[in-house]
Amino acid sequence: MNESSDKKYLFDDPKNVDRLLRIFYAICILLVVVDLFVHRHIVMAWENLPAFYALYGFIACVLLVVLAKLMRKVVMRGEDYYDE
Repeated sequence: MNESSDKKYLFDDPKNVDRLLRIFYAICILLVVVDLFVHRHIVMAWENLPAFYALYGFIACVLLVVLAKLMRKVVMRGEDYYDE
């Protein structure tokens, strides 16, 4: 019998994954709330919007994923590319 198959890891338990996600969401909410009270030295007017940097980062991340999926169609080679 294989010993490694019996080993339990931290994130094998769904409760631990749920706890981690709750902590992550709580930290995100806390950072957005703190952003409302921290003085920022802004350059552009839209930087003064509440949670601007959180929204900017989220939108940038989503755009990166979408662009990567589109680029995959252009750049990807067939499975047997090197076997031809």
